Amino acid sequence: MPTDKTIPRSLDTWLKQLDEVRLPIATHHHETVRRTLLDSRKSLREIADQMQESPAIALAVLREANRSTSSFSEPAESLEMALNRLGLKRAETLLSQMPVQEESQIPLPLRQLQLIGLHAAQQASGLFAGRLARLWQEIHWGSLLFLAPLWPLVATYPQFFETWERRVLGRGEPACKVERELLGVALPALCLALARHWRLPEWIVQGYRLLVEDRRLLVKALHIARDNEHPLHQQQQLDEDTALRRWLTQPGNSILLANGLALSSHHNWACEHHLRWQRLTGLYLHVALPELQQLVHQQAAQSARQHDLPGLWHPAEALIWPWDACRLKDLQPPAPPAPMANARLDQWKQHCAKLLTQPTPFANVLQLTDSACQALTASGMQRVLVLLVDRNHSRLQAQQVAGLPTAAAQLRLDPAQSQVLRRLLAEPGQLRLSPTNMAQVSALLPGSLKALFSGEHLVLRSLASNGRVVMLLVVDQGGGEIGATPLQVFGKTVQCIERALATFARRGT
Repeated sequence: MPTDKTIPRSLDTWLKQLDEVRLPIATHHHETVRRTLLDSRKSLREIADQMQESPAIALAVLREANRSTSSFSEPAESLEMALNRLGLKRAETLLSQMPVQEESQIPLPLRQLQLIGLHAAQQASGLFAGRLARLWQEIHWGSLLFLAPLWPLVATYPQFFETWERRVLGRGEPACKVERELLGVALPALCLALARHWRLPEWIVQGYRLLVEDRRLLVKALHIARDNEHPLHQQQQLDEDTALRRWLTQPGNSILLANGLALSSHHNWACEHHLRWQRLTGLYLHVALPELQQLVHQQAAQSARQHDLPGLWHPAEALIWPWDACRLKDLQPPAPPAPMANARLDQWKQHCAKLLTQPTPFANVLQLTDSACQALTASGMQRVLVLLVDRNHSRLQAQQVAGLPTAAAQLRLDPAQSQVLRRLLAEPGQLRLSPTNMAQVSALLPGSLKALFSGEHLVLRSLASNGRVVMLLVVDQGGGEIGATPLQVFGKTVQCIERALATFARRGT
Protein backbone atom coordinates (compact mmCIF):
# COMPACT_ATOMS: atom_id res chain seq x y z
CA MET A 1 0.00 0.00 0.00
CA PRO A 2 1.26 3.51 -0.74
CA THR A 3 2.26 5.57 2.20
CA ASP A 4 3.93 8.79 1.12
CA LYS A 5 2.17 9.03 -2.24
CA THR A 6 -0.92 11.10 -2.72
CA ILE A 7 -3.91 9.65 -4.51
CA PRO A 8 -3.57 10.16 -8.30
CA ARG A 9 -6.00 12.51 -10.00
CA SER A 10 -5.29 11.89 -13.68
CA LEU A 11 -5.72 8.89 -15.98
CA ASP A 12 -1.99 8.58 -16.73
CA THR A 13 -0.90 8.60 -13.09
CA TRP A 14 -3.64 6.14 -12.15
CA LEU A 15 -2.55 3.85 -14.99
CA LYS A 16 1.06 3.93 -13.86
CA GLN A 17 0.27 3.28 -10.20
CA LEU A 18 -2.30 0.51 -10.72
CA ASP A 19 -0.12 -1.26 -13.27
CA GLU A 20 2.54 -1.69 -10.58
CA VAL A 21 0.17 -3.25 -8.00
CA ARG A 22 0.85 -6.91 -7.26
CA LEU A 23 -2.41 -8.54 -6.27
CA PRO A 24 -2.24 -10.86 -3.25
CA ILE A 25 -3.43 -14.46 -3.39
CA ALA A 26 -4.63 -16.63 -0.52
CA THR A 27 -2.20 -19.17 0.91
CA HIS A 28 -4.43 -22.18 0.24
CA HIS A 29 -5.05 -21.13 -3.38
CA HIS A 30 -1.32 -20.70 -3.94
CA GLU A 31 -0.53 -24.15 -2.60
CA THR A 32 -3.35 -25.88 -4.49
CA VAL A 33 -2.41 -24.29 -7.83
CA ARG A 34 1.27 -25.02 -7.24
CA ARG A 35 0.54 -28.71 -6.69
CA THR A 36 -1.68 -28.78 -9.77
CA LEU A 37 1.06 -27.26 -11.95
CA LEU A 38 3.53 -29.86 -10.73
CA ASP A 39 1.15 -32.75 -11.43
CA SER A 40 2.07 -34.11 -14.87
CA ARG A 41 -1.29 -35.89 -15.09
CA LYS A 42 -3.24 -32.64 -15.19
CA SER A 43 -4.39 -31.20 -18.51
CA LEU A 44 -4.33 -27.48 -19.32
CA ARG A 45 -8.11 -27.48 -18.90
CA GLU A 46 -7.84 -28.91 -15.39
CA ILE A 47 -5.08 -26.46 -14.44
CA ALA A 48 -7.15 -23.54 -15.74
CA ASP A 49 -10.21 -24.74 -13.81
CA GLN A 50 -8.17 -24.84 -10.61
CA MET A 51 -6.71 -21.38 -11.24
CA GLN A 52 -10.12 -19.78 -11.62
CA GLU A 53 -10.78 -20.35 -7.90
CA SER A 54 -8.28 -17.53 -7.41
CA PRO A 55 -9.13 -14.94 -10.06
CA ALA A 56 -5.95 -12.99 -9.22
CA ILE A 57 -3.86 -15.94 -10.39
CA ALA A 58 -5.88 -16.21 -13.61
CA LEU A 59 -5.37 -12.50 -14.28
CA ALA A 60 -1.62 -12.70 -13.64
CA VAL A 61 -1.17 -15.60 -16.06
CA LEU A 62 -3.30 -13.98 -18.76
CA ARG A 63 -1.51 -10.63 -18.41
CA GLU A 64 1.91 -12.27 -18.57
CA ALA A 65 1.00 -14.29 -21.66
CA ASN A 66 -0.36 -11.25 -23.47
CA ARG A 67 2.58 -9.07 -22.40
CA SER A 68 5.05 -11.61 -23.70
CA THR A 69 3.50 -12.14 -27.13
CA SER A 70 4.26 -10.05 -30.17
CA SER A 71 2.29 -6.85 -30.57
CA PHE A 72 1.02 -8.27 -33.85
CA SER A 73 -0.49 -11.32 -32.14
CA GLU A 74 -4.05 -11.45 -30.92
CA PRO A 75 -4.29 -11.45 -27.12
CA ALA A 76 -5.07 -14.78 -25.49
CA GLU A 77 -8.83 -15.03 -24.96
CA SER A 78 -8.75 -17.88 -22.44
CA LEU A 79 -6.53 -19.17 -19.68
CA GLU A 80 -5.83 -22.40 -21.55
CA MET A 81 -4.49 -20.41 -24.47
CA ALA A 82 -2.40 -18.29 -22.08
CA LEU A 83 -0.95 -21.38 -20.38
CA ASN A 84 -0.11 -22.87 -23.76
CA ARG A 85 1.78 -19.72 -24.73
CA LEU A 86 3.63 -19.35 -21.42
CA GLY A 87 4.40 -22.96 -20.67
CA LEU A 88 3.89 -24.59 -17.30
CA LYS A 89 7.42 -23.88 -16.05
CA ARG A 90 7.03 -20.17 -16.61
CA ALA A 91 3.57 -20.23 -15.06
CA GLU A 92 5.06 -21.88 -11.98
CA THR A 93 7.74 -19.18 -11.77
CA LEU A 94 5.10 -16.49 -12.09
CA LEU A 95 3.08 -18.10 -9.29
CA SER A 96 6.11 -18.14 -6.99
CA GLN A 97 6.56 -14.39 -7.47
CA MET A 98 3.04 -13.45 -6.42
CA PRO A 99 2.51 -12.11 -2.86
CA VAL A 100 0.83 -14.70 -0.65
CA GLN A 101 -1.35 -13.83 2.36
CA GLU A 102 -3.80 -15.49 4.64
CA GLU A 103 -7.24 -15.00 3.13
CA SER A 104 -8.43 -12.94 6.09
CA GLN A 105 -5.58 -10.47 5.49
CA ILE A 106 -6.55 -9.78 1.87
CA PRO A 107 -8.67 -6.59 1.69
CA LEU A 108 -12.34 -7.49 1.97
CA PRO A 109 -13.46 -5.28 -0.97
CA LEU A 110 -10.98 -7.08 -3.25
CA ARG A 111 -12.31 -10.50 -2.24
CA GLN A 112 -15.89 -9.25 -2.61
CA LEU A 113 -15.25 -7.88 -6.10
CA GLN A 114 -13.61 -11.14 -7.17
CA LEU A 115 -16.64 -13.03 -5.87
CA ILE A 116 -18.84 -10.84 -8.06
CA GLY A 117 -16.65 -11.91 -10.98
CA LEU A 118 -17.17 -15.58 -10.10
CA HIS A 119 -20.92 -14.94 -9.94
CA ALA A 120 -20.80 -13.20 -13.34
CA ALA A 121 -18.91 -16.17 -14.83
CA GLN A 122 -21.66 -18.50 -13.61
CA GLN A 123 -24.37 -16.24 -15.06
CA ALA A 124 -22.53 -16.17 -18.39
CA SER A 125 -22.08 -19.93 -18.40
CA GLY A 126 -25.74 -20.64 -17.64
CA LEU A 127 -27.28 -17.99 -19.88
CA PHE A 128 -24.98 -17.80 -22.89
CA ALA A 129 -22.36 -20.57 -23.09
CA GLY A 130 -24.90 -23.24 -24.07
CA ARG A 131 -26.19 -21.10 -26.94
CA LEU A 132 -22.68 -20.17 -28.09
CA ALA A 133 -20.94 -23.45 -27.31
CA ARG A 134 -17.91 -22.87 -29.52
CA LEU A 135 -17.17 -19.62 -27.69
CA TRP A 136 -17.63 -20.89 -24.14
CA GLN A 137 -14.01 -20.21 -23.12
CA GLU A 138 -14.10 -16.60 -24.32
CA ILE A 139 -17.43 -16.12 -22.54
CA HIS A 140 -16.27 -17.72 -19.31
CA TRP A 141 -12.89 -16.02 -18.91
CA GLY A 142 -14.10 -12.67 -20.22
CA SER A 143 -16.92 -12.67 -17.66
CA LEU A 144 -14.65 -13.69 -14.79
CA LEU A 145 -12.03 -11.03 -15.55
CA PHE A 146 -14.26 -8.18 -16.75
CA LEU A 147 -13.96 -6.35 -13.41
CA ALA A 148 -10.23 -7.11 -13.12
CA PRO A 149 -9.16 -3.49 -13.85
CA LEU A 150 -10.85 -2.58 -10.55
CA TRP A 151 -8.92 -5.13 -8.50
CA PRO A 152 -5.66 -3.18 -8.04
CA LEU A 153 -7.72 -0.10 -7.19
CA VAL A 154 -9.63 -1.73 -4.32
CA ALA A 155 -6.52 -3.65 -3.23
CA THR A 156 -4.68 -0.35 -2.79
CA TYR A 157 -7.63 1.76 -1.64
CA PRO A 158 -10.14 -0.70 -0.10
CA GLN A 159 -12.33 2.09 1.24
CA PHE A 160 -13.18 3.25 -2.28
CA PHE A 161 -15.49 0.30 -2.99
CA GLU A 162 -17.46 0.79 0.23
CA THR A 163 -17.71 4.56 -0.27
CA TRP A 164 -18.82 4.19 -3.89
CA GLU A 165 -21.36 1.53 -2.91
CA ARG A 166 -22.82 3.63 -0.13
CA ARG A 167 -23.03 6.88 -2.06
CA VAL A 168 -24.08 5.54 -5.47
CA LEU A 169 -26.27 2.59 -4.51
CA GLY A 170 -27.44 3.76 -1.11
CA ARG A 171 -27.87 7.49 -1.60
CA GLY A 172 -28.46 7.55 -5.34
CA GLU A 173 -25.66 10.01 -6.14
CA PRO A 174 -24.53 10.06 -9.80
CA ALA A 175 -21.72 7.55 -10.28
CA CYS A 176 -19.67 9.87 -12.50
CA LYS A 177 -19.83 12.63 -9.86
CA VAL A 178 -18.72 10.32 -7.04
CA GLU A 179 -15.92 8.78 -9.13
CA ARG A 180 -14.52 12.12 -10.25
CA GLU A 181 -14.66 13.41 -6.68
CA LEU A 182 -12.86 10.36 -5.26
CA LEU A 183 -10.50 9.52 -8.15
CA GLY A 184 -10.38 12.52 -10.44
CA VAL A 185 -11.43 10.34 -13.39
CA ALA A 186 -14.48 8.34 -14.47
CA LEU A 187 -14.23 4.69 -13.48
CA PRO A 188 -15.18 3.17 -16.90
CA ALA A 189 -12.50 5.28 -18.59
CA LEU A 190 -9.89 4.06 -16.11
CA CYS A 191 -11.00 0.44 -16.63
CA LEU A 192 -10.82 0.84 -20.41
CA ALA A 193 -7.31 2.26 -20.22
CA LEU A 194 -6.12 -0.61 -18.00
CA ALA A 195 -7.83 -3.27 -20.14
CA ARG A 196 -6.05 -1.92 -23.21
CA HIS A 197 -2.73 -1.58 -21.42
CA TRP A 198 -2.89 -5.14 -20.09
CA ARG A 199 -4.10 -6.46 -23.47
CA LEU A 200 -7.02 -8.21 -21.82
CA PRO A 201 -9.36 -10.24 -24.08
CA GLU A 202 -10.94 -8.09 -26.79
CA TRP A 203 -14.47 -8.64 -25.50
CA ILE A 204 -13.52 -6.96 -22.21
CA VAL A 205 -12.12 -3.98 -24.09
CA GLN A 206 -15.28 -3.85 -26.24
CA GLY A 207 -17.47 -3.79 -23.14
CA TYR A 208 -15.66 -0.83 -21.58
CA ARG A 209 -15.44 0.93 -24.94
CA LEU A 210 -19.23 0.72 -25.15
CA LEU A 211 -19.59 2.24 -21.66
CA VAL A 212 -17.12 5.05 -22.42
CA GLU A 213 -17.27 5.84 -26.13
CA ASP A 214 -20.58 4.56 -27.44
CA ARG A 215 -23.13 4.85 -24.66
CA ARG A 216 -25.80 6.07 -27.11
CA LEU A 217 -25.96 2.56 -28.57
CA LEU A 218 -26.48 1.08 -25.11
CA VAL A 219 -29.13 3.68 -24.22
CA LYS A 220 -31.08 2.92 -27.42
CA ALA A 221 -30.98 -0.81 -26.66
CA LEU A 222 -32.15 -0.21 -23.06
CA HIS A 223 -35.01 1.93 -24.34
CA ILE A 224 -36.24 -0.85 -26.64
CA ALA A 225 -35.73 -3.46 -23.89
CA ARG A 226 -38.19 -1.63 -21.61
CA ASP A 227 -41.06 -2.73 -23.86
CA ASN A 228 -40.50 -6.37 -22.87
CA GLU A 229 -44.21 -7.24 -22.95
CA HIS A 230 -44.41 -6.63 -26.71
CA PRO A 231 -41.64 -8.67 -28.38
CA LEU A 232 -43.04 -8.13 -31.88
CA HIS A 233 -42.83 -4.37 -31.47
CA GLN A 234 -39.30 -4.74 -30.12
CA GLN A 235 -38.28 -6.70 -33.21
CA GLN A 236 -39.83 -4.08 -35.48
CA GLN A 237 -37.81 -1.35 -33.76
CA LEU A 238 -34.63 -3.39 -34.18
CA ASP A 239 -35.40 -4.00 -37.86
CA GLU A 240 -35.56 -0.24 -38.33
CA ASP A 241 -32.09 0.26 -36.82
CA THR A 242 -29.64 -1.99 -38.65
CA ALA A 243 -26.58 -0.87 -36.64
CA LEU A 244 -28.32 -1.52 -33.34
CA ARG A 245 -29.61 -4.93 -34.47
CA ARG A 246 -26.12 -5.91 -35.64
CA TRP A 247 -24.57 -4.82 -32.36
CA LEU A 248 -27.15 -6.70 -30.32
CA THR A 249 -26.20 -10.00 -31.98
CA GLN A 250 -22.50 -9.74 -31.08
CA PRO A 251 -21.45 -12.60 -28.75
CA GLY A 252 -19.04 -10.30 -26.91
CA ASN A 253 -22.00 -8.54 -25.32
CA SER A 254 -22.58 -11.62 -23.18
CA ILE A 255 -19.79 -10.75 -20.73
CA LEU A 256 -21.05 -7.18 -20.24
CA LEU A 257 -24.57 -8.47 -19.62
CA ALA A 258 -23.38 -11.14 -17.17
CA ASN A 259 -21.41 -8.61 -15.14
CA GLY A 260 -24.25 -6.11 -15.25
CA LEU A 261 -26.56 -8.75 -13.77
CA ALA A 262 -24.06 -9.86 -11.12
CA LEU A 263 -23.04 -6.37 -10.04
CA SER A 264 -26.56 -4.90 -9.89
CA SER A 265 -28.01 -7.88 -7.98
CA HIS A 266 -25.22 -7.39 -5.42
CA HIS A 267 -27.32 -4.57 -3.94
CA ASN A 268 -30.96 -5.36 -4.65
CA TRP A 269 -32.74 -7.86 -6.90
CA ALA A 270 -35.72 -5.56 -7.35
CA CYS A 271 -34.00 -2.22 -8.00
CA GLU A 272 -34.49 -0.44 -11.31
CA HIS A 273 -30.80 -0.78 -12.15
CA HIS A 274 -30.97 -4.57 -11.98
CA LEU A 275 -34.26 -4.64 -13.87
CA ARG A 276 -32.66 -2.73 -16.75
CA TRP A 277 -29.96 -5.37 -17.10
CA GLN A 278 -32.56 -8.16 -16.95
CA ARG A 279 -34.64 -6.53 -19.68
CA LEU A 280 -31.60 -6.00 -21.89
CA THR A 281 -30.48 -9.60 -21.39
CA GLY A 282 -34.01 -10.80 -22.26
CA LEU A 283 -33.89 -8.73 -25.45
CA TYR A 284 -30.46 -10.16 -26.31
CA LEU A 285 -31.65 -13.75 -25.76
CA HIS A 286 -35.20 -13.22 -27.10
CA VAL A 287 -36.53 -14.49 -23.77
CA ALA A 288 -39.54 -13.13 -21.85
CA LEU A 289 -38.68 -11.31 -18.63
CA PRO A 290 -40.29 -13.83 -16.20
CA GLU A 291 -38.40 -16.71 -17.81
CA LEU A 292 -35.17 -14.71 -17.83
CA GLN A 293 -35.55 -13.86 -14.14
CA GLN A 294 -36.01 -17.51 -13.28
CA LEU A 295 -32.84 -18.42 -15.18
CA VAL A 296 -30.87 -15.64 -13.49
CA HIS A 297 -32.02 -16.74 -10.03
CA GLN A 298 -31.09 -20.35 -10.78
CA GLN A 299 -27.59 -19.35 -11.84
CA ALA A 300 -27.17 -17.16 -8.76
CA ALA A 301 -28.11 -20.09 -6.52
CA GLN A 302 -25.68 -22.35 -8.40
CA SER A 303 -22.91 -19.78 -7.99
CA ALA A 304 -23.59 -19.49 -4.26
CA ARG A 305 -23.35 -23.27 -3.85
CA GLN A 306 -19.97 -23.32 -5.61
CA HIS A 307 -18.50 -20.22 -3.96
CA ASP A 308 -19.76 -20.04 -0.40
CA LEU A 309 -16.91 -17.91 0.92
CA PRO A 310 -16.93 -16.90 4.61
CA GLY A 311 -17.32 -13.20 5.34
CA LEU A 312 -18.45 -12.32 1.81
CA TRP A 313 -21.91 -11.44 0.53
CA HIS A 314 -23.53 -13.41 -2.28
CA PRO A 315 -26.77 -12.00 -3.79
CA ALA A 316 -28.38 -15.46 -3.78
CA GLU A 317 -28.75 -15.07 -0.02
CA ALA A 318 -31.30 -12.31 -0.62
CA LEU A 319 -33.55 -14.42 -2.87
CA ILE A 320 -35.43 -15.63 0.22
CA TRP A 321 -35.88 -12.06 1.53
CA PRO A 322 -38.88 -9.80 0.86
CA TRP A 323 -38.61 -8.72 -2.77
CA ASP A 324 -37.94 -5.06 -2.03
CA ALA A 325 -35.33 -5.75 0.68
CA CYS A 326 -31.92 -4.09 0.35
CA ARG A 327 -28.64 -5.87 1.07
CA LEU A 328 -27.18 -3.42 3.55
CA LYS A 329 -29.17 -1.13 5.76
CA ASP A 330 -26.11 1.07 6.16
CA LEU A 331 -26.16 1.83 2.45
CA GLN A 332 -29.02 4.15 3.28
CA PRO A 333 -28.19 7.49 4.92
CA PRO A 334 -27.72 6.74 8.64
CA ALA A 335 -30.28 8.09 11.06
CA PRO A 336 -28.95 10.69 13.49
CA PRO A 337 -27.89 9.17 16.83
CA ALA A 338 -30.43 9.47 19.61
CA PRO A 339 -29.53 11.39 22.76
CA MET A 340 -27.96 9.27 25.46
CA ALA A 341 -30.72 7.51 27.40
CA ASN A 342 -30.80 7.85 31.18
CA ALA A 343 -29.98 4.17 31.75
CA ARG A 344 -26.97 4.30 29.43
CA LEU A 345 -25.89 7.61 30.92
CA ASP A 346 -25.88 6.03 34.38
CA GLN A 347 -23.81 3.10 33.06
CA TRP A 348 -21.34 5.48 31.46
CA LYS A 349 -20.95 7.44 34.69
CA GLN A 350 -20.39 4.23 36.67
CA HIS A 351 -17.65 3.03 34.31
CA CYS A 352 -15.96 6.44 34.31
CA ALA A 353 -16.13 6.59 38.12
CA LYS A 354 -14.41 3.22 38.30
CA LEU A 355 -11.70 4.43 35.93
CA LEU A 356 -11.12 7.50 38.12
CA THR A 357 -11.00 5.56 41.41
CA GLN A 358 -7.81 5.94 43.46
CA PRO A 359 -6.00 3.81 44.29
CA THR A 360 -6.57 1.82 41.14
CA PRO A 361 -9.14 -0.98 41.48
CA PHE A 362 -7.54 -2.92 38.59
CA ALA A 363 -5.23 -5.81 39.33
CA ASN A 364 -3.94 -6.02 35.74
CA VAL A 365 -4.08 -4.33 32.34
CA LEU A 366 -6.79 -6.69 31.11
CA GLN A 367 -9.20 -5.48 33.79
CA LEU A 368 -8.40 -1.85 33.02
CA THR A 369 -8.94 -2.20 29.26
CA ASP A 370 -12.15 -4.14 29.83
CA SER A 371 -13.52 -1.27 31.91
CA ALA A 372 -12.33 1.21 29.27
CA CYS A 373 -14.07 -0.73 26.51
CA GLN A 374 -17.32 -0.82 28.49
CA ALA A 375 -17.12 2.93 29.12
CA LEU A 376 -16.62 3.61 25.40
CA THR A 377 -19.57 1.38 24.51
CA ALA A 378 -21.78 3.12 27.09
CA SER A 379 -20.71 6.47 25.64
CA GLY A 380 -22.49 5.54 22.40
CA MET A 381 -19.70 4.01 20.32
CA GLN A 382 -21.10 0.95 18.54
CA ARG A 383 -17.76 -0.55 17.45
CA VAL A 384 -14.73 -0.38 19.70
CA LEU A 385 -11.22 -1.72 19.29
CA VAL A 386 -8.64 -1.28 22.07
CA LEU A 387 -5.06 -2.04 21.04
CA LEU A 388 -1.97 -2.13 23.25
CA VAL A 389 1.49 -1.07 22.07
CA ASP A 390 4.60 -3.10 22.88
CA ARG A 391 7.65 -1.45 24.44
CA ASN A 392 9.46 -1.03 21.12
CA HIS A 393 6.43 0.37 19.29
CA SER A 394 6.86 -2.46 16.82
CA ARG A 395 3.48 -4.12 17.30
CA LEU A 396 -0.12 -3.29 18.15
CA GLN A 397 -2.12 -6.11 19.71
CA ALA A 398 -5.91 -6.12 20.11
CA GLN A 399 -6.84 -6.27 23.78
CA GLN A 400 -10.59 -5.55 23.84
CA VAL A 401 -13.27 -5.47 21.14
CA ALA A 402 -16.97 -4.61 21.07
CA GLY A 403 -19.39 -4.75 18.18
CA LEU A 404 -16.81 -6.44 15.94
CA PRO A 405 -16.33 -10.01 14.64
CA THR A 406 -14.67 -12.37 17.10
CA ALA A 407 -11.65 -12.60 14.80
CA ALA A 408 -10.89 -8.96 15.62
CA ALA A 409 -9.68 -10.07 19.04
CA GLN A 410 -6.68 -11.69 17.31
CA LEU A 411 -5.73 -8.60 15.30
CA ARG A 412 -2.07 -7.63 15.22
CA LEU A 413 -0.77 -4.59 13.37
CA ASP A 414 2.73 -3.57 12.35
CA PRO A 415 3.06 0.21 12.75
CA ALA A 416 5.99 0.21 10.34
CA GLN A 417 3.56 -0.55 7.52
CA SER A 418 1.35 2.51 8.16
CA GLN A 419 2.33 6.16 8.20
CA VAL A 420 -0.83 7.01 10.17
CA LEU A 421 -0.08 4.46 12.89
CA ARG A 422 3.52 5.63 13.20
CA ARG A 423 2.36 9.21 13.67
CA LEU A 424 -0.23 8.25 16.30
CA LEU A 425 2.35 6.21 18.21
CA ALA A 426 4.95 8.97 18.10
CA GLU A 427 2.84 11.13 20.38
CA PRO A 428 -0.71 11.03 21.76
CA GLY A 429 -3.22 12.42 19.30
CA GLN A 430 -6.55 11.97 17.57
CA LEU A 431 -7.44 11.39 13.92
CA ARG A 432 -11.04 11.76 12.79
CA LEU A 433 -11.95 10.26 9.41
CA SER A 434 -14.88 11.61 7.42
CA PRO A 435 -15.90 11.70 3.72
CA THR A 436 -13.68 14.74 3.19
CA ASN A 437 -10.45 12.90 4.04
CA MET A 438 -11.46 9.21 4.01
CA ALA A 439 -10.21 8.35 0.52
CA GLN A 440 -6.77 9.88 1.14
CA VAL A 441 -6.20 8.72 4.73
CA SER A 442 -7.69 5.27 4.11
CA ALA A 443 -4.76 4.45 1.83
CA LEU A 444 -2.43 4.89 4.79
CA LEU A 445 -4.24 2.47 7.10
CA PRO A 446 -3.71 -1.32 7.28
CA GLY A 447 -6.22 -3.26 5.20
CA SER A 448 -7.03 -5.60 8.09
CA LEU A 449 -8.07 -2.61 10.21
CA LYS A 450 -10.21 -1.07 7.46
CA ALA A 451 -11.93 -4.40 6.87
CA LEU A 452 -13.32 -4.24 10.43
CA PHE A 453 -14.70 -0.70 10.17
CA SER A 454 -16.86 -0.17 7.09
CA GLY A 455 -18.19 3.34 6.71
CA GLU A 456 -17.04 6.88 6.13
CA HIS A 457 -16.66 8.02 9.75
CA LEU A 458 -14.03 6.72 12.17
CA VAL A 459 -11.98 8.01 15.12
CA LEU A 460 -8.49 6.86 16.09
CA ARG A 461 -7.04 8.08 19.40
CA SER A 462 -3.66 7.24 20.91
CA LEU A 463 -3.17 7.48 24.70
CA ALA A 464 0.05 7.91 26.66
CA SER A 465 1.31 6.94 30.08
CA ASN A 466 4.46 8.52 31.53
CA GLY A 467 5.02 10.37 28.28
CA ARG A 468 4.90 7.26 26.09
CA VAL A 469 2.00 6.07 23.91
CA VAL A 470 0.75 2.75 25.25
CA MET A 471 -2.75 2.38 23.81
CA LEU A 472 -4.68 3.04 20.59
CA LEU A 473 -8.48 3.34 20.51
CA VAL A 474 -10.44 2.86 17.26
CA VAL A 475 -14.16 3.65 17.52
CA ASP A 476 -17.17 4.55 15.41
CA GLN A 477 -20.97 4.59 15.46
CA GLY A 478 -21.54 1.81 12.95
CA GLY A 479 -19.96 3.76 10.10
CA GLY A 480 -22.45 6.63 10.32
CA GLU A 481 -21.69 10.25 11.06
CA ILE A 482 -20.53 10.96 14.62
CA GLY A 483 -22.21 14.08 15.96
CA ALA A 484 -20.70 16.80 18.11
CA THR A 485 -22.26 15.51 21.35
CA PRO A 486 -21.00 11.91 20.98
CA LEU A 487 -17.54 13.29 20.18
CA GLN A 488 -17.60 15.35 23.37
CA VAL A 489 -18.64 12.31 25.42
CA PHE A 490 -15.89 10.28 23.74
CA GLY A 491 -13.34 12.96 24.66
CA LYS A 492 -14.41 12.89 28.31
CA THR A 493 -14.24 9.07 28.30
CA VAL A 494 -10.70 9.22 26.93
CA GLN A 495 -9.70 11.59 29.73
CA CYS A 496 -10.98 9.05 32.26
CA ILE A 497 -9.02 6.26 30.60
CA GLU A 498 -5.85 8.38 30.60
CA ARG A 499 -6.32 9.07 34.32
CA ALA A 500 -6.82 5.34 34.92
CA LEU A 501 -3.58 4.56 33.04
CA ALA A 502 -1.67 7.10 35.11
CA THR A 503 -3.09 5.75 38.39
CA PHE A 504 -2.38 2.17 37.34
CA ALA A 505 1.22 3.05 36.48
CA ARG A 506 1.75 4.43 40.03
CA ARG A 507 0.33 1.38 41.82
CA GLY A 508 2.55 0.09 44.61
CA THR A 509 4.63 3.26 44.78
